[in-house]
Amino acid sequence: MGRKRLQPSADGRPTVHTVAARAGVSIASASRVLNGIGGSPETVRRVREAAAEVGYVPNAIARSLQAQRTGLVALAVADIGNPVYVAMMRAIEAVVASSGRQLLVHATGGEIDSETDLLRRLANRYVDGMIMSPIRITDRHLDAIVLSPVPVVVVGQLPDDAPVDNVRTDSRAGVALAVDHLVAAGRQRIGFVNGPLDTVPGAARDAGFRAALASHGIPVDERLIEVGDFQYAAGRDAATRLFARAEPDALLCANDLIAVGALHALLTDRRRVPEDVALVGMDDTELAQMAFPQLSSVSLGSAARGRRAAELLLERIADPALPPRREHVAPSLVVRASSAVDHPVRGGSAAVDDLTGGGSAAVDAPVRGGSAAPRRPRTAPASRPGTPAAPAGGPVGVPS
Repeated sequence: MGRKRLQPSADGRPTVHTVAARAGVSIASASRVLNGIGGSPETVRRVREAAAEVGYVPNAIARSLQAQRTGLVALAVADIGNPVYVAMMRAIEAVVASSGRQLLVHATGGEIDSETDLLRRLANRYVDGMIMSPIRITDRHLDAIVLSPVPVVVVGQLPDDAPVDNVRTDSRAGVALAVDHLVAAGRQRIGFVNGPLDTVPGAARDAGFRAALASHGIPVDERLIEVGDFQYAAGRDAATRLFARAEPDALLCANDLIAVGALHALLTDRRRVPEDVALVGMDDTELAQMAFPQLSSVSLGSAARGRRAAELLLERIADPALPPRREHVAPSLVVRASSAVDHPVRGGSAAVDDLTGGGSAAVDAPVRGGSAAPRRPRTAPASRPGTPAAPAGGPVGVPS
């Protein structure tokens, strides 16, 4: 039997009816697939093939008006240049794109007015939903989220009774992992460079640091604690102020941007890392592996949190009646050369030793629940008879 006669629109363009007839499915089934709602794998395949065959191009404006869907999802973060948000954004975009939607990204600068104004503008329904990761949470945020006509998922810490889909991690537990590792490495004068205490992460990491020291019987020395901002320059300046008044043998930083700034302050002050000062960051961003020596860092699962937030948002868009969900992503510690337990104390600079094979190879093993012994540095294998020896001073065990 031949195909049904295809009915174009008044202006000659293929319509949903055209695609449905070509695919041999109902108009409702074709409409669901073309609007990104889905269907059985076989139906999705047939509808997409039919749409390609007839040259169907959706009318985005009409589709938005009819289905009250825009095909857009928003992401609001404090700083789109921060590597932690870049990792989160990439994970969110991958999930959003798989649903046929596009991602819009807003930089709020961490300003409460900017974030609450953005939430109020959701009343215009210019997006199907929003993911936001504010560094401060106020009653104004919560009121605007609850009143939003489109779904909102928050990445970050919220009050336990907040009726909002939420993906969070545990900064306090992450700080404890870092302190446990440094104490296991024999460090006792542990300094801390934090971001602003009026932010959710700053307050959590300060509390976690103090609690972690207490768990090891180490008294808090306020001279070893410095507060700045979650940026490279602020981290460098805060570390410089700390070194001017105290002599830490280890330094924990509240994120990797601060840690890279602190690393530069240490090297400027001719302090060796990790021989004189072991260094640990937080977030385990790409910066941790770009630094030299490579940074140990606490991973807070930025990509995993972003991916799960996007999944929750799409589920909420599909079913607004779902109860509020709260998801947890556990922190883990990645130990590298900047705090390697087995790095020997030697007379030369750590950077030069590592380049010439005298220092510790980078350790890149995740540690969950506490510190673990990192791998020993690799050594060059003994030369076999008839095999030329490696040149003296060659790069053996350079961190990967």
